Amino acid sequence: MVTIMLMGQLQTTEGERDVACQLPEPMTVRQLIQRQGETMEPVLTLMKQKKLLVTVNKRIASEDTRIQDGDAIKLVAHDGMGGSGLAPTF
Repeated sequence: MVTIMLMGQLQTTEGERDVACQLPEPMTVRQLIQRQGETMEPVLTLMKQKKLLVTVNKRIASEDTRIQDGDAIKLVAHDGMGGSGLAPTF
């Protein structure tokens, strides 16, 4: 089991901020996010735009970092200028 914690204003399309995922085999952070499907679409979009900070087990990482069972992943949106990277929604 791997835990993904979405920090700041990040959340899934269902409004969740903590997601527990089964990890059938070692994979990258990006692959894990992609496997979650539509619920993680906002996170995947920020990842593609390079507006996502990643830590794995409290260490700075990237979307290409390989993860394994038991890892804790934290994701934080940013815009490279100290902002959240998220536009307001109306």
